[in-house]
Amino acid sequence: QLHTVESGGGLVQAGGSLTLSCAASYFTMAYYTVGWFRQAPGKERELVSCINNSDQSTYYVDSVKGRFTISRDNAREMVYLQMNGLGPEDTGVYTCGAVPPYTSSPRCADDEYDYWGQGTQVTVSS
Repeated sequence: QLHTVESGGGLVQAGGSLTLSCAASYFTMAYYTVGWFRQAPGKERELVSCINNSDQSTYYVDSVKGRFTISRDNAREMVYLQMNGLGPEDTGVYTCGAVPPYTSSPRCADDEYDYWGQGTQVTVSS
Protein backbone atom coordinates (compact mmCIF):
# COMPACT_ATOMS: atom_id res chain seq x y z
CA GLN A 1 0.00 0.00 0.00
CA LEU A 2 1.36 3.40 -0.98
CA HIS A 3 2.25 5.62 1.94
CA THR A 4 4.79 8.12 3.19
CA VAL A 5 7.29 7.77 6.02
CA GLU A 6 8.09 10.80 8.14
CA SER A 7 11.09 11.29 10.40
CA GLY A 8 13.03 14.02 12.15
CA GLY A 9 10.62 15.17 14.81
CA GLY A 10 11.59 15.68 18.40
CA LEU A 11 11.70 18.00 21.37
CA VAL A 12 13.33 21.37 20.84
CA GLN A 13 13.48 24.62 22.75
CA ALA A 14 11.83 27.75 21.43
CA GLY A 15 14.01 29.38 18.83
CA GLY A 16 15.51 26.08 17.78
CA SER A 17 15.44 24.24 14.49
CA LEU A 18 14.43 20.86 13.16
CA THR A 19 14.45 19.27 9.73
CA LEU A 20 11.70 16.83 8.90
CA SER A 21 12.10 14.22 6.20
CA CYS A 22 9.45 12.53 4.09
CA ALA A 23 10.17 9.35 2.17
CA ALA A 24 7.97 7.46 -0.25
CA SER A 25 6.95 3.87 0.20
CA TYR A 26 5.98 1.99 -2.99
CA PHE A 27 5.88 5.07 -5.22
CA THR A 28 8.31 7.45 -6.90
CA MET A 29 8.38 10.64 -4.88
CA ALA A 30 9.70 12.76 -7.74
CA TYR A 31 6.41 12.46 -9.63
CA TYR A 32 4.19 13.47 -6.71
CA THR A 33 3.18 16.77 -5.20
CA VAL A 34 3.99 16.63 -1.49
CA GLY A 35 2.64 18.61 1.39
CA TRP A 36 3.48 18.87 5.07
CA PHE A 37 0.55 19.05 7.41
CA ARG A 38 0.42 19.49 11.15
CA GLN A 39 -2.17 18.84 13.78
CA ALA A 40 -1.89 20.53 17.14
CA PRO A 41 -3.72 19.14 20.17
CA GLY A 42 -7.38 20.01 19.96
CA LYS A 43 -7.06 21.57 16.53
CA GLU A 44 -7.78 20.50 13.01
CA ARG A 45 -5.03 19.40 10.69
CA GLU A 46 -3.67 22.26 8.59
CA LEU A 47 -1.50 22.44 5.52
CA VAL A 48 1.82 24.01 6.51
CA SER A 49 3.71 23.84 3.23
CA CYS A 50 3.69 22.01 -0.07
CA ILE A 51 5.75 21.64 -3.21
CA ASN A 52 4.40 20.97 -6.66
CA ASN A 53 5.57 17.95 -8.63
CA SER A 54 6.10 19.71 -11.97
CA ASP A 55 7.35 23.28 -11.55
CA GLN A 56 8.42 22.89 -7.88
CA SER A 57 6.31 25.89 -6.89
CA THR A 58 5.75 26.09 -3.17
CA TYR A 59 3.16 27.22 -0.68
CA TYR A 60 3.52 28.25 2.96
CA VAL A 61 0.83 29.05 5.47
CA ASP A 62 1.27 32.62 6.72
CA SER A 63 2.34 31.59 10.20
CA VAL A 64 5.50 29.84 8.94
CA LYS A 65 6.56 32.13 6.11
CA GLY A 66 10.17 33.17 6.50
CA ARG A 67 10.84 30.40 9.04
CA PHE A 68 10.12 27.12 7.21
CA THR A 69 11.53 25.92 3.91
CA ILE A 70 10.27 22.97 1.91
CA SER A 71 12.58 21.25 -0.55
CA ARG A 72 12.89 18.01 -2.41
CA ASP A 73 15.78 15.83 -3.46
CA ASN A 74 14.48 13.73 -6.31
CA ALA A 75 17.67 11.69 -6.54
CA ARG A 76 17.15 10.57 -2.94
CA GLU A 77 13.36 10.43 -3.29
CA MET A 78 12.96 12.71 -0.28
CA VAL A 79 11.08 15.87 0.66
CA TYR A 80 12.30 17.97 3.57
CA LEU A 81 10.84 20.64 5.79
CA GLN A 82 13.49 22.84 7.36
CA MET A 83 11.98 24.58 10.38
CA ASN A 84 13.78 27.49 12.01
CA GLY A 85 12.75 29.85 14.75
CA LEU A 86 10.39 27.30 16.24
CA GLY A 87 7.86 28.39 18.81
CA PRO A 88 5.41 26.55 21.06
CA GLU A 89 2.70 27.27 18.47
CA ASP A 90 4.53 24.94 16.08
CA THR A 91 3.98 21.96 18.34
CA GLY A 92 2.01 19.14 16.76
CA VAL A 93 2.12 15.96 14.75
CA TYR A 94 3.60 16.63 11.33
CA THR A 95 2.53 14.38 8.49
CA CYS A 96 3.45 14.46 4.85
CA GLY A 97 0.89 13.75 2.21
CA ALA A 98 1.36 12.97 -1.45
CA VAL A 99 -0.73 13.70 -4.54
CA PRO A 100 -0.53 11.39 -7.56
CA PRO A 101 0.64 13.07 -10.76
CA TYR A 102 -2.63 12.33 -12.56
CA THR A 103 -4.65 14.36 -10.03
CA SER A 104 -2.25 17.14 -9.07
CA SER A 105 -3.06 20.75 -9.95
CA PRO A 106 -0.80 23.74 -10.58
CA ARG A 107 -1.38 25.00 -7.04
CA CYS A 108 -0.38 22.42 -4.47
CA ALA A 109 -2.47 24.08 -1.75
CA ASP A 110 -5.60 23.18 -3.73
CA ASP A 111 -4.77 19.49 -4.16
CA GLU A 112 -6.37 16.50 -2.46
CA TYR A 113 -3.70 14.46 -0.76
CA ASP A 114 -4.19 10.72 -1.07
CA TYR A 115 -1.20 9.04 0.54
CA TRP A 116 -0.19 9.57 4.13
CA GLY A 117 2.18 8.38 6.80
CA GLN A 118 1.99 8.00 10.55
CA GLY A 119 3.45 11.42 11.26
CA THR A 120 6.25 12.63 13.47
CA GLN A 121 5.81 14.55 16.70
CA VAL A 122 7.32 18.01 17.06
CA THR A 123 7.28 19.52 20.52
CA VAL A 124 8.59 23.00 21.16
CA SER A 125 9.14 24.01 24.75
CA SER A 126 8.99 27.63 25.83
